[in-house]
Amino acid sequence: MSTPEFILSLREKIGHDPLWLPGVKAVVLRAEDSEVLLVRRADNGRWTVPAGIPDPGEEPADTAVREVHEETAVEAVPRRLAGVGTTAEAVYPNGDRAQYLDVVMVLDAVGGEARVNDDENLDVGWFPVADTPELPPLHRRAIEWALAGGGGRFVADGQVRGS
Repeated sequence: MSTPEFILSLREKIGHDPLWLPGVKAVVLRAEDSEVLLVRRADNGRWTVPAGIPDPGEEPADTAVREVHEETAVEAVPRRLAGVGTTAEAVYPNGDRAQYLDVVMVLDAVGGEARVNDDENLDVGWFPVADTPELPPLHRRAIEWALAGGGGRFVADGQVRGS
């Protein structure tokens, strides 16, 4: 599912005006954190970590698990919060505008074979963390935060902080 029904309903009322939304990036790791799961998006052909918007009332960790399975057929369990930041405003081809509170979760793969499991992606694969394809900056940051360990990171005054 590309755009959640509750957002389509909001768009009927507000048109293309900016929406402030939660978003979750799922950094799924395996093989002692040496491999990361990536998807190649159908809308722009770019490789990214699995990501999505929580359903109303859904916990971010549950969103991460759901999105990973919906997009890749991989079963994963949450390990920890890696960090929280904000994206720049996105302007979609139809003119919709949105900005996201970017919640980055680290997950461990526990089952399933990686494959395209939806119409949002063209390809799915495991990549060595040291040799990933080109990624958008915030997706690269998500992987770096996931691999850094420790507590969650956050951005304040333009600087990444936290342990």
